[in-house]
Amino acid sequence: MTQADIPYDREIVARILDAMIVAARAAEEIILGGATRRSGLVWQTKGRADYLTEIDTSSEAVIRHELTSALGEDFPDVRVLGEESWRDDPLPSGLAFVVDPLDGTTNFLHGIPAFSVSIAAIHETEPVIALVLDIPRGELFTAVRGFGARVNGTPIQVSTITEPARALIGTGFPFGEHAETERYARQFVPVAQATSGIRRVGSAAIDLAWLAAGRFDAFWELHLSPWDIAAGILLVSEAGGVVSGIQGTPASIGTSPLVAGNPSMHAWLLDVLHDADNGATA
Repeated sequence: MTQADIPYDREIVARILDAMIVAARAAEEIILGGATRRSGLVWQTKGRADYLTEIDTSSEAVIRHELTSALGEDFPDVRVLGEESWRDDPLPSGLAFVVDPLDGTTNFLHGIPAFSVSIAAIHETEPVIALVLDIPRGELFTAVRGFGARVNGTPIQVSTITEPARALIGTGFPFGEHAETERYARQFVPVAQATSGIRRVGSAAIDLAWLAAGRFDAFWELHLSPWDIAAGILLVSEAGGVVSGIQGTPASIGTSPLVAGNPSMHAWLLDVLHDADNGATA
């Protein structure tokens, strides 16, 4: 392990990852319990087509409790930055966690089995340890900077597909106050025409985890928040993929729009999106 890879020794990394897993499992218990009484949950509206329930807030609270309880002695200033409590304050230095306690709330509310818990440990704003728990499928994706990505303990790699005609692309549709439907439509058509298909899961954390596992060959979305992608961008990069902004600049947890893929398909998708944005004919 080198300082360039991650700023903590193996023992500390293991303790942080263990705490993240415990926290995710505690949130999973709340989420699965909520699924049994889904029809009685009260939907709160955060924005257009953007909803919140007590399950989101309870999951975030238990994740915060588990992380701070497990790590507070070694990291007394550790902060947990969750979707439901996010503020526009500058990201902290040192260790912090960026959390989406229930990514795919709309799916969850409709009984669609595609929702997840996403937790990223960041140091100086950069993800160093990542976790995405795909609850319906029982898949736990993890990554440690410099040490690769895994699903349920088995190493994973991005796909090796280089031909667009064989590629399967993940995406997220524009919605809510940030919707750019016309721009997205211009991008969607040439991507759909050139590939074997486009899929919209409804959880960006799952999209990026599946990309890391080689199930998708590339992915793009026009509006994402830090909690959507903080874990996923490390999973993809540690699985051998490339993650960037739509202009090709390296991704950070604040990058939006986001483009990701195996090296070949990432480069191809960037070109297609650039041409679409600039009015070129596919």
